[in-house]
Amino acid sequence: MGIFGLGKKTSEKELEARLKKLTVVCPKCKAEEKGKHAFSQLFVCEKCGAYMTVGARERIHMVVDKGSFEPWFNEEEESNPLNHAEYPDKLKAAREKSGNTEAVTVGRAKLGGYDVVIGACDANFMMGSMGRIMGERITKAFEQATKMKLPVFLFCCSGGARMQEGIVSLMQMEKTSAAVKRHSNAGLLYCAVLTDPTMGGVTASFAMLGDIILAEPGARIGFAGPRVIQQTIRQTLPQGFQTAEFLLQHGMIDGIVERKELRDSLIYIAKTHLPEESYKIKGSIPVASFNDQLAEKQKKPWEKIKMCRSRDRASTMDYISHIFTDFRELHGDRLFADDQAMVGGLAFFGDRPVTVIGEVRGKSLEESVKRNFGMPKPEGYRKAVRLMKQAEKFKRPIITFINTPGAFCGIDAEERGQGEAIARSIMEMSDLKTPVLCVLIGEGGSGGALATAVGNKVWMMENSTYAILSPEGYSAILYKTEDRAEEAAKIMKLTAQDMYDMRIIDRIIPELGGANDETIARIAENMKVGIKEFIMTYQNMSREEIVEDRYQRFRKF
Repeated sequence: MGIFGLGKKTSEKELEARLKKLTVVCPKCKAEEKGKHAFSQLFVCEKCGAYMTVGARERIHMVVDKGSFEPWFNEEEESNPLNHAEYPDKLKAAREKSGNTEAVTVGRAKLGGYDVVIGACDANFMMGSMGRIMGERITKAFEQATKMKLPVFLFCCSGGARMQEGIVSLMQMEKTSAAVKRHSNAGLLYCAVLTDPTMGGVTASFAMLGDIILAEPGARIGFAGPRVIQQTIRQTLPQGFQTAEFLLQHGMIDGIVERKELRDSLIYIAKTHLPEESYKIKGSIPVASFNDQLAEKQKKPWEKIKMCRSRDRASTMDYISHIFTDFRELHGDRLFADDQAMVGGLAFFGDRPVTVIGEVRGKSLEESVKRNFGMPKPEGYRKAVRLMKQAEKFKRPIITFINTPGAFCGIDAEERGQGEAIARSIMEMSDLKTPVLCVLIGEGGSGGALATAVGNKVWMMENSTYAILSPEGYSAILYKTEDRAEEAAKIMKLTAQDMYDMRIIDRIIPELGGANDETIARIAENMKVGIKEFIMTYQNMSREEIVEDRYQRFRKF
């Protein structure tokens, strides 16, 4: 028997026996494949590239370390709360078709050498519909993972609630969601992978509650199906409605991952969510004396403004690529959209996972339009807050890069609560129980910049700016014309040197002639020393001390 008498490891022979009997059919071109060959191809059709339906056991074995899966709670159980006459026969047929005792299989396994709890729903078992036994297995898996302090990876797939079990089926939504919450309260990771289809009560419970939510390309995901919507309210649905791509655009998932990349992606996620003690940087704390390295003659404020606005200036993405390794972007605010003016995700600083967030203005006109010229909308700030709260949960340091002319000021932004989103970001950052470093790398415009600049330490690039609003706006308000913007820039005291003199910031980072493609590598090496110093300074502080340090920094203003 396996650990706690929960099951035994699935042998490779058992898997082979299952695959020998299995024949799968491509949903697109109807080509047939024998199970063993289909498994070797990750159930992707060789002829047309379509994704085939994958059984729960096969799905798990596709990603876990060979021979490591130990199934849990796999006994055959009966549940027929409505005494539905045809239900027992349907269950029997589903067991024969799927080779499983229920619509979900859960257990323990190794993933890239890391211990995890893993599960998969099975569309071959009554379309993965959720009844009491399925809900019970998922709940027990989260409870066991909480006791063992393990992350949970769950492949979600379902047609919705199991009609034959009526309201008892719906109760599983509440039960599984409560178990997910307890697991989360213990500071543990839950990664959901949405596969085709994920609908109804499963979508409205555990499937959408992951710390990280991934999806397969083209997967159908939603609450009410298109047919239900069209029949109920006669609404015309947009093209690509309720696909993984639709959800990514609308901010509901972190990313779409192809099957060939799925195992590596899940290993990366497991690696970035080990206990905090696994990542502490050891050795003596380096000291970076940035302010003594300014060799260039000071430029005028208006010259600095123009440098900040140049498309040649190093961007958030440039700093990420030169300072960190293995950056993986996470998308969406889980509410409305994925604002591409605000980028965020996971990366490694040395061996230490960190969360990195920043505005991106774009270097070409096409990219600038896509990224709204670096002016975030409410969903951009809400995405940033979501990622920062996630970093707090897993005790990851946060580094933000600020480069924005300001928050977007348009009708749609106001309709969705731009002011509230900025206020919420400032408030949440002030109380984050993990260290926060903020670096102004370009233009720091008004409250839009302030929304991601509430750090334990705030640094500025030598030629960056930080201001109440743009010089043009300042000139328009005070002088009733934009023509005196250059004069306003001087009066406003918006340079890094001004900020340092007023103790608004803690350090000035030299640009070595200008933050561009020629100097970014040397600037990054300089910044790495400072970031290492920052992380080592705060990694031994308590969470309460980190919050108090940040509070006192801003309290003095």
